[in-house]
Amino acid sequence: MQCSWKAVLLLALASIAIQYTAIRTFTAKSFHSCPIPNPVNCSLSQDTDAAERLCDESPTFSYNLSRKTHVLILATTRSGSSFVGQLFNQHFDVFYLFEPLYHVQYTLIPKLTQSKSTTDRRASKALCSPPVCESLGAVDLHLEEGDCVKKCGTLNLTLATESCREHGHVAIKTVRVPEVSDLRALVEDPRLNLKVIQLVRDPRGILASRSETFRDTYRLWRIWDGKPYNLDVTQLTTVCEDFWNSVSTGLNRPPWLKGKYMLVRYEDLARNPMKKTEEIYDFLGIPMDSNVERWIQNNTRGDRSSSKHKYGTVRNSAATAEKWRFRLSYEIVAFPQHACQQVLAQLGYKTAASEEELKNLSISLVEERDFLPFS
Repeated sequence: MQCSWKAVLLLALASIAIQYTAIRTFTAKSFHSCPIPNPVNCSLSQDTDAAERLCDESPTFSYNLSRKTHVLILATTRSGSSFVGQLFNQHFDVFYLFEPLYHVQYTLIPKLTQSKSTTDRRASKALCSPPVCESLGAVDLHLEEGDCVKKCGTLNLTLATESCREHGHVAIKTVRVPEVSDLRALVEDPRLNLKVIQLVRDPRGILASRSETFRDTYRLWRIWDGKPYNLDVTQLTTVCEDFWNSVSTGLNRPPWLKGKYMLVRYEDLARNPMKKTEEIYDFLGIPMDSNVERWIQNNTRGDRSSSKHKYGTVRNSAATAEKWRFRLSYEIVAFPQHACQQVLAQLGYKTAASEEELKNLSISLVEERDFLPFS
C-alpha cells in the first residue's frame, strides 16, 4: 500500500542513517533510545531489520554541540538542483549527499521514480575521496553520475561516517520532499541547526528540460498537436502546486522558519552565479572557499558541447536558463502559463503574449525580485 509523503520522510531519516550514517553527526548527548519510524500502512521489510541492527550497534546519538550547519536543498527534478548541489559539493568543509531519498522512494513508491535503475547515485566528492575511496585520490573534478561507483566500488559506511564527522557542515540535495512545511519537525529540532535552501525555476523551463531528458515520459508533449488530449499534465501541475504551497509558506515567514529559509530562483543564480552563491553562503554563515569560486568560474561559461550529459553542470549558465524559449512552441508555452499562472506571478515570471515575444531575448520574462532570506 502506498505511503504518504510524511511517512516517507520519516522513513527517509532511518534510510539516511542506514545508508550513510551521516545522521550520527547531528549530535554529543545521548538519546536513551533509537526510535524506528512505524507509520501505518508502510512496510520496511529488510530496511527495518537493517535499522534495528544499526540501533543495536550504535544506540546513542549526541547533541550538535559543535553547531554544525546542516543544509537541505529543496528542489524539483530539472530545476537546476545538480548545479546548486555542486556549489556545496565543491566546498572543502561540506559533506555533501546527492539524493539519499532516492533509495527510499525507489523502494516504497517505485511508480513515482523517474528512473528504474538501481545504480548507486553517489555523486559526492566526500564519498569519492580518501578516506572513503582511495582509488581516485584527492579529486578536484566534477563526477558525473555513476563515475564514483565504477571506480570506488561499494560504499564503506564506516569510512563514510568518519568522513562525515571530519567535515564541518553537511548538505543534502533532494527533489523528493514536496513542500517546506513537511520539514517543520526537522527545522524546529535544536540539535540539527538545519537551514533550507528552496530552489525554484520557471515551470516552462522545467517542462522543456524534462521533455528533453525524459523523452519517453514526455513523448506526447514532444509531438504536441495543439490540444492537450491524452497528455499527462499532472507532473507539471503538481510542480506548480508544490511551488505555490511551499513558497507561500516561506514568504509568509512563520516563526519556525525564522533564520532557516532562503528562496533562490535558478534564473538569478544562472545570471549572476558568483554573487548569488556569496549570498547563499552568507545566509548559511559558512565562509565560501576558493574551491567553490574556482568551480563557478570553470562551470558557468561552457559552450554547447559542454552540456551534452543530461545531468552535467558544465555549461553557459545564463544561456541555459533561457534555452527553453527556443525549445518550446508558443502553443505549448500557453498551457503552463494558464495552468501555473498563480505561481508564475508569485515568483516573478512574466508570461509571453505571442510567439515573437517568446523568442525575443531582449524581452526579459523574469522580473527583478529580491527574495531576501527570512532572518
